Amino acid sequence: MIKVLIADDHPIVREGLKQVIERSPDMKVAGEALNGQEVLEMVSREGWDILILDFSMPGKSGLDVIKELRRQRPDLPVLVLSMHPEAELAPRLLKAGVSGYLMKESATTELVNAIRKIHSGGRYVSPALAEKLAGDLAFERGRRGHELLSDREYQVLLCIAGGKTAQEIALELSLSIKTVRTYRDRVMEKLSLKNDVELSHYAIEHRLVAR
Repeated sequence: MIKVLIADDHPIVREGLKQVIERSPDMKVAGEALNGQEVLEMVSREGWDILILDFSMPGKSGLDVIKELRRQRPDLPVLVLSMHPEAELAPRLLKAGVSGYLMKESATTELVNAIRKIHSGGRYVSPALAEKLAGDLAFERGRRGHELLSDREYQVLLCIAGGKTAQEIALELSLSIKTVRTYRDRVMEKLSLKNDVELSHYAIEHRLVAR
């Protein structure tokens, strides 16, 4: 029996995922977490075969949770679910150590396949992303500006593009407002942008956020 932990702050989403998973007789959702801190606490207390993690939850950011999980339970397979376009975010998360990335809109049809592949030791990405990653390895190309950002700078970029204020970003990422503004300034400098409007347009143009 594959013992699954689901982490998502929306009860309807958790229930939907649970129904999809438990159609398979060899899988069971044995726990549910509402935020990143609960994920870390539940993983520290109990053994799980796989974690399904919503990238955007209250409290600790998705990247911070993943990094802590790599230190705490490096052997735990993590499948990230997200609304963010996979072409830009997924490679960064795969590099951070997750076992797979699945767009939420595809969860109904692909979730069980993804769990099986990851549980067997493989990695799961969509066919389109697999082709892109293969192309990136096969052909050298110049790195685009946002690919040069640190993980924290990238998180701040996504938050600003999502319409969040400096105060909201500080609370979400557990940073001071001054530090958030410092990261924002670094992002602006690296991407040669002048203001938040240009940053949002950049994020949309490069498909870093959903339109």
